[in-house]
Amino acid sequence: MKDITAVGIDTAKTTFYVVGFSSTGNVMGKKKFTRPSLKKWLVKQEPLKIYMEACGGSHEWGRYLTKMGHAVKLIAPHFVSPFRQGDKNDWNDALAIGIAGAQPTMRYVAIKSVDQQTIQSLHRVRTRLQRDRVAVANQLRGLLAEFDVVLPRSIATLRKRVPEVLDSGQFVGVQAELFQGLLEELRQRDEQVKQYTKRIEQLAMADPVAVKLMALNGVGVLTASALSAEVADARVFRNGRQLSAYLGLVPRQFSTGGKNRLGSITKRGDRYLRQLLVHGARSVIRHLGDKQDRVSCWIRQLIARRGMNKAVVALANKQARWAWAVMAQAQAV
Repeated sequence: MKDITAVGIDTAKTTFYVVGFSSTGNVMGKKKFTRPSLKKWLVKQEPLKIYMEACGGSHEWGRYLTKMGHAVKLIAPHFVSPFRQGDKNDWNDALAIGIAGAQPTMRYVAIKSVDQQTIQSLHRVRTRLQRDRVAVANQLRGLLAEFDVVLPRSIATLRKRVPEVLDSGQFVGVQAELFQGLLEELRQRDEQVKQYTKRIEQLAMADPVAVKLMALNGVGVLTASALSAEVADARVFRNGRQLSAYLGLVPRQFSTGGKNRLGSITKRGDRYLRQLLVHGARSVIRHLGDKQDRVSCWIRQLIARRGMNKAVVALANKQARWAWAVMAQAQAV
């Protein structure tokens, strides 16, 4: 490929498909690489505009290629799909990535630092451990019910009642070993979740952006840490609404002929972060009390007019916009 100024790269574990573009946007060729050969080829190239999907490994590639002098742009996968021509295959994906990246209105994903990716990894492992804990608790509760020991659907109650059941002598031998093993596994998951939570809290307190986010009402340590790690650069969003839309907290539009029709929220973006914001908003409403500030009065009016659930999501939307303002100002320093 000669006389290229930009490339679209479809990344994978071992094979990479590259489509080259000229300065006028014409396709100048395509080539398939292995991971080592792609690195060698890019080292020999003059600085290029490199477009890739924001997927697994893309941020590491972004940091690596930026050090080479290339201009790396990451694109959210759902922005690439409309530009795919024909059936889905690796060549069409690389072509679509390159075409999408060249659009003047395209919004790119900021390349995360190693620290931000590490914090995200901690959140993901902690979330997986929480799911494992729920699975162990459900299995323990279900197996006990097989032997006429019916316990409420509460992990806290399970921790308290299961030792009492085992101490009563109702189960002996293999049965006792089975339930004791599940109880120990539940305790291990509890301890692991606490360890990861503590580590996330320590890192959040050392992050100036996360500390400023924690000053917002309804934004705790976990939410602040996750926001700071996910939004590598808030300035890629022009305003708070764009960040809220990125997180899937804005209504879906069905507008035509000058008539605006709004549906439920889009639920795009990071589900975990959206969930944290919604939980934070629910906590704010739970502790509303008789507060008379402007936001509290707005929440009460919204609950009366639209109901509790819609008020919770609307407050989460507003919190995302406040968070953008805080991050944009903090990251600009």
